Amino acid sequence: MLEKSLKNTILINIGAFLLVLILEILSMWAIKDRFDTNYSFFLHGLNYTIAIMAVIWINHFIFIPSFFDKRRYFLYTILLIGSVFIGAYLKGYGEDGWYGVYKMTFFLIYTTGTGMAAFFLRRNLIIQRENAEKEKLQKEIELNYLKEQVNPHFLFNSLNSIYSLARQHSPETPDLVMQLSELLRYQLESSKKETVLLKEELEFIENYLLLEEKRLSKRCTIEFLIEGNLLGLRISPMLLIPFIENAVKHGAQSTNEQSIIDISVAIKNTTLHFCVDNSKPPIVSASKREGLGLENVKRRLNLLYPNAHLLEIDDMEKVYRVNLSIDLTLSILKKTAND
Repeated sequence: MLEKSLKNTILINIGAFLLVLILEILSMWAIKDRFDTNYSFFLHGLNYTIAIMAVIWINHFIFIPSFFDKRRYFLYTILLIGSVFIGAYLKGYGEDGWYGVYKMTFFLIYTTGTGMAAFFLRRNLIIQRENAEKEKLQKEIELNYLKEQVNPHFLFNSLNSIYSLARQHSPETPDLVMQLSELLRYQLESSKKETVLLKEELEFIENYLLLEEKRLSKRCTIEFLIEGNLLGLRISPMLLIPFIENAVKHGAQSTNEQSIIDISVAIKNTTLHFCVDNSKPPIVSASKREGLGLENVKRRLNLLYPNAHLLEIDDMEKVYRVNLSIDLTLSILKKTAND
């Protein structure tokens, strides 16, 4: 990386030198006849180019990093003006006296200013690219951290479900353990991917609901409805399950009364509309509603689908409702780019 950066810097400076040389020759072309030979004409242009580039290079590689970047602006200004004057004196005084110095000073100010504008523009582009790369890296690190938190959270809730059945000496316990192992296998495999098929994610949710339905027996009615064409749509894995877990934990699991969990999924073009309604006990502390899973999924939504999702949570007296809309176009484009 360092060698590539050095190579780019050398090539850019060679290009800048050649450009200034060409411009200098073109600007003097009208008075070419004043020179004895073509050699003396081109040598004059080369000498002026060296003087101009010397001031620009001293400014870029010494003054800016040593003084400007360290916010020593006054000293930087004095040194820059001084270097311009010295360069103008060395090149202009020998030919036209102080009038030559005057002309050369303004010429160097113009060329140095143009060079600084190009330098700061390029540096600003480099800084923006570096910041974008850092932001992307930070986002990946944070998403990986959030994914790692989802795994134990889901496992903890699932084991609690099977533990409850085991205490009841349910004959279905071995089958549920096997079912849980299948769910965990999907979770482990999907966690390695950026996106999964929406159809697979919804199948995972359906299997999880079957597990919970057996545990909750007859005291909870679970409805799961899917409408629309899922073909080709993709979504970030394990993004919807926290809302389901939340509905079970703070709805049916927190009361012995009859409860309802109603889940609907609707696809319109590339937009997913996901709604979860669950009945809730008469007295539920608001602080208990926002668990680790919901906080994680909110953060993941902001990172994965910025300006492409809408999450509305309505905590009513008898019903807790989650409405989530996600434009899955970005997930499709990511998969296409990866392929």
